[in-house]
Amino acid sequence: MKKLIIMVLCCFAMQATAQNMQSAEEWQDDLKFLQNTIHSDYSFLFKKTTASDFDKSVSELSKAIPSLEEHEIIVGLARIISSFKYGHTALGFRSIPGKFHSLPLNLYYFKDGIYVQGVHKDYKQLLGAKVTAVAGVPVEDVLKAVYPVVPAENDQFFKAYGLRYMISPEILHAQGVIDKLSDNVELSLKKGTETFKQTVKVMSADERAPIKYGFVQQEGDWLDARKQDKTPLYLKNLDKIYYYEYLPEKKTVYVRHSQIQDDPSENIPDFYDRVFNFIANNDVERLVIDVRLNGGGNNYKNKAVITRIIESKKINQVGKLYVIIGRRTFSACQNLVNEFDNYTNAIFIGEPTGENINFYGDNRRVELPNSKIPMFLSFAWWQDKPQWENGPWTAPQIAVDMSFEDYKENRDPVLDASLSFSDSEYITDPMQYMTDLYLAGEMEKLQKEAVRMINDPAYQFFDFEGELNKTGYDMLGRGDHETAVAVFTFVTQLFPDSANAWDSLAEGYLKAGQKEKAIEYYRKALSMDPEGATGKNASEMLKEITKEQ
Repeated sequence: MKKLIIMVLCCFAMQATAQNMQSAEEWQDDLKFLQNTIHSDYSFLFKKTTASDFDKSVSELSKAIPSLEEHEIIVGLARIISSFKYGHTALGFRSIPGKFHSLPLNLYYFKDGIYVQGVHKDYKQLLGAKVTAVAGVPVEDVLKAVYPVVPAENDQFFKAYGLRYMISPEILHAQGVIDKLSDNVELSLKKGTETFKQTVKVMSADERAPIKYGFVQQEGDWLDARKQDKTPLYLKNLDKIYYYEYLPEKKTVYVRHSQIQDDPSENIPDFYDRVFNFIANNDVERLVIDVRLNGGGNNYKNKAVITRIIESKKINQVGKLYVIIGRRTFSACQNLVNEFDNYTNAIFIGEPTGENINFYGDNRRVELPNSKIPMFLSFAWWQDKPQWENGPWTAPQIAVDMSFEDYKENRDPVLDASLSFSDSEYITDPMQYMTDLYLAGEMEKLQKEAVRMINDPAYQFFDFEGELNKTGYDMLGRGDHETAVAVFTFVTQLFPDSANAWDSLAEGYLKAGQKEKAIEYYRKALSMDPEGATGKNASEMLKEITKEQ
């Protein structure tokens, strides 16, 4: 009887395994279905990748499928979908039960490295340790390996969401970080002056860490590296979507708004009515709205926020309104940030957003016919800014980020900067400032101020080279070759190690009819970047010019 039961159980197990297994042909059919669906219904997504590159990736995965394990095929599908680089367009890993596992910890990317922010109590010795390697692979190389699997709109999105992929052994194996798929992964860590290694076992597939807005909360069997004696404002009242607090010593109202949804206890219009009634009737000189944790929601609900600010003459002034943004500022909250920028006098502070300025959002679920794996494909284009103002993110005018020690000690340097900022010489629009100096003929001051701002960490996310280069090309487009050459020359003075700067100067001289100068600077660009795209362009231009001669 005992043998019979064992045989029956084995039979059931084999049947279950057979039901879960899928043939190579069925996977290839799924891949072909995805390819056809993209081309027929979502071809507008070919913005950051091309249809030919997409088809090439599909072909390569299709050929490899017979030699791949199931998790490698799924990760391959994720890479293809993530190549569109829109955060809403992604493979739904969470909708594949039991296939992908995670280590029992949460990593966070601080300005001084990647640390174990939260962990299961079984591995409490890892709490607050800096991760230096995974399975002997340096953490920088692990990030590069995992990056293609993440539907990252920009590097900020990857910082916010990509580290979850880094603690999945299936993804690590598929991306070549670990040689063999295992339930255990070895981490190399550093804590203070001590360096050590720890093998960590994955959680069961149905286990979840208590993560809220990217941070493990200390509860039950889970520990947080942050000291628990107090809570910084951005992490207070996380059971509420939004709340406000008056800081009398700073005459400031602080608002944390972490979803574009109505809180069950109070809708958005009523909340902001209450906030601005308080501001109107009390000694308030500054409003800080913190959306660094806000991953979006329903952007139709942004109107109540923006209109109340516009109506408040007390707040809608430069130096009175600060908006904290960050890596998790995404989707409908990017729309809110765009509206702040368009219609208010807000000063942005913190880190760049995790979303493109204009972007594809609002996805549809498309199930692959055999595996039933869901693909979420974006269909709605959101454009709050003219196309020439589009960019990978909204950058803060005042750049501030957080170290691990800041987090551990409950310090919030971003809010502190918002509360203490009073630099009357701070330039909120560097390009306009430099343009004004140029038009006024103050060339010496322009040079001095440009160097000062480029070397000031507060402006670290402003693309001085890119914006100045863009101005040069605007001049070329208008036929003002002399001004274009002057601008490009200025860029080479500020960024002498940039091959692109010299390539642009060469193009300026070529359009101005000075071929010898163009040849000189194309050669310089080629020598600085012989294997890169800039060097390739310079080489092609040199061939073209010498052929004409």
